[in-house]
Order: sequence, then structure tokens, then C-alpha cells
Amino acid sequence: MKQTRLLSRLDCLMTSVIRRQLQCGLLWLALLAPAIACAQIDPIKRDLIQFGYNQPLEGRAPLAGYAFYYHNQPDFLRTNLTLRLALAPVYLDSELGFNHALGANTDFAIGVAGGGFADGYNEIRNGKWIETESFDGNCAELSASIFHLINPGDLIPLNFVLRGAAHYSEYERNDNTAPDFQLPDDGTTFNVRTGLRWGGIEPTLFPELAMEISGWYEGVFRAESGTYGFNGDREVEPGTHLFWGTAALSYTLPESKQNFFVRVVAGTSLKADRLSAFRLGGFLPLSAEYPLSLPGYYFQEFSARQFALVNANYLLPIAPNERWNLQFNAATASMDYLSGTEQAGNWVSGVGAGLLYRSPSDKFKIIVGYAYGIDAIRSSGRGANSINFLLQFDLDKPHGNNFSPAQPGRWRGWNWLLGR
Repeated sequence: MKQTRLLSRLDCLMTSVIRRQLQCGLLWLALLAPAIACAQIDPIKRDLIQFGYNQPLEGRAPLAGYAFYYHNQPDFLRTNLTLRLALAPVYLDSELGFNHALGANTDFAIGVAGGGFADGYNEIRNGKWIETESFDGNCAELSASIFHLINPGDLIPLNFVLRGAAHYSEYERNDNTAPDFQLPDDGTTFNVRTGLRWGGIEPTLFPELAMEISGWYEGVFRAESGTYGFNGDREVEPGTHLFWGTAALSYTLPESKQNFFVRVVAGTSLKADRLSAFRLGGFLPLSAEYPLSLPGYYFQEFSARQFALVNANYLLPIAPNERWNLQFNAATASMDYLSGTEQAGNWVSGVGAGLLYRSPSDKFKIIVGYAYGIDAIRSSGRGANSINFLLQFDLDKPHGNNFSPAQPGRWRGWNWLLGR
């Protein structure tokens, strides 16, 4: 049953205030719905619980957080099948991979995704969240992917990726959308993504050793285009072309266990609109396959036609066995804003610091941190503060000596939550 029908029935049972509280709660759980789309079939078994949240200390901003269960299972039912599943309370992203389906070095996968609020849009201009021009959106998607290993036998894999998807979006007002603000038309978008990826980064918090160099193209073609907003003052382009590339390295010093992570991402676009532009801001490292993080800013505060972004992170152990670590991060970006979302200054930077605790065997990680957006525009001038909270629980890692060796698949609390 569609989310809109569910909410209409709830209207009969509760006041508009209670309804909005429920809707905000679901939106927070679905926001940044797991967008972990791997660029090749993941050969590692994983069972992860991920949680992240950003809270600005100035201004009013959209809720920014994620909470999801990530499962990757090679040898699913048969030895040549791999199941990938990312499950949030109101969103599902799944893919079934067929190893060597199109040849010795070519894999094939089909995917199903969708859920509530995942296609919502928040208008942010000059450091202010414009709630009257923001709206919710639900979606459903079917996809098919081809992964071809170009250099079999090499230490670092080089993969060619081709992915096509049909994505249906249904937009709806929330309680703060202006009555005279026209929503975009519901409709289907056809996406084509292709690229080369050398190496890769695991879908985990601060991997010890990883590297990647990749380049990508994505075409976004809409069956329904046109105008929306106040008297049709903004466009939905019939076709958008996105190009981006990234280079990343994570390395841990063998003796001191200090960890360094650096990522450079740059992108440009043709015919981008508000629904397809690059969105930068916030510090939620697992919000997407390539998160465009800027600590200290609102999540997706900036809409860019083109950009260049540098992220750096440093972990310094401060206790025996690396249980406690100081975490420092910084980012800087240059961007050309999307028309209609411009602000003074094309260069923005942010810094952050936090305290990380990791359990034995890295089974559990938790970070509490602070971030400062150096160039953020707020009512008091330039500069903004925020706090962030990140958690990762690995159900599949071996327990330390102080834990019972029960199998993660028998953790009944999580099974109950998933309805197994």
C-alpha cells in the first residue's frame, strides 16, 4: 500500500501535529536511504548495522541521518549467486548478483529498490532551509548491471561497469510546503551509468587499507519533464548528464596504527536541475557510495553544477590496543552553483574532530564528534557548528575473548525487527 494512502488513513485517527511528528520520524529513518551501490559484486560476507546523525547548532535544517542493516552474502542458495541487501525501516535496496554469468570475467546483477521519502527534496539557499519550497517523495526502482573484470589475476582489480535502471518517483506535499507551490510531476526516470573502477573502498567506517581510482558517467532521462514551483519558476530537465571522477587512499601505519584517509572527487554536468545536481554538505560517510562530505554544514546544503572536493581524515590511537582514538577531519571544495541556488563565495571549507571507540576485533565502532563550517552562511554571519554521531556494529566479525561466540544470524532481537 502506498505511503500516501497510509498517511490519509492516519489523518482520520490523529491531529495534524501528531501526523507531522510521525512523518518526521519516518523521514529521519529513511533519509539518506542506503545508497551503497557497489561497482562490482562484493565477494565478502558482511552483516553490518550502520547509524549516523548530524545535528546543527545554529539555524533550522532538515533532519540528517541514516539507520540501516547491510547484508552481503556470497554463495546465496548457489555458489554463483551473491545477495546484497540494505534495509532501512521504510526503504529497501537489494541486488542479486550472478557470478560469471556472461563469461569467465563478467558478472551480471539485477536489483530492486524503493520506499518512502527517499526522493524528497529540501531547498536550501544562502544557509537557510526554505521549508515552503521543500517536499517529500517516494520511489521504486528496477535495475540491471554488468561488471567486467579487465585485469584478472592482478592484485588490484580494474572493473568496467554498465548499469541501467528504471526509477519511478511520486512526489507529495508535507505540512510546510506552500499551498501555491506546484510539485514536479510524478513519473519514471531512466538512468544509465557506466565507468571504470580500479580498486575500491569497503562499505565500512574508516577501513584500514583501501585505494580507488575511478571515472564515471551517468545519464538521467525523464519521461516527464517541464516546470514546477511558483508559477513554473524552475525546470525539470528532460535529460541530464553527470560526469565525475575520484581518487582515494586509506592507509594504516603498521607500528603506530595511525590511519590516514584522503579522497578527491571532482564532477561536472550538462543540463542539471535541482533534482539531479551534485549536493554537498554534512558529515555522513556512509550516506552514499561517494559521499560529498563537508563537515559543519547542513546535509546537502549546496547544489552544484560542477565541483572539486578534497576530504581528509586522521585517526590517532590514544590508548592501548587502539581502543580509543582521536579523529580529525577536514574538507574543502570549490564549486559552481546551480542556477537559482547561488551564494557569495565559491570556495567553502570545514573541519571536525571527535572521539572514536572501537571494541576488540573491530566489531563495534562509535564516534562522537564536533564540526565547524568555516564559510557557512548563518543569521549571525559566517561560521556554523554541529555535532555528529556515527555507529557501526559488525554482526559477522569474531567476538573477543570476553564475548559469547553465538552466531550473529541467531541474534533474535534483530531477527524480530526484520520480521524473520
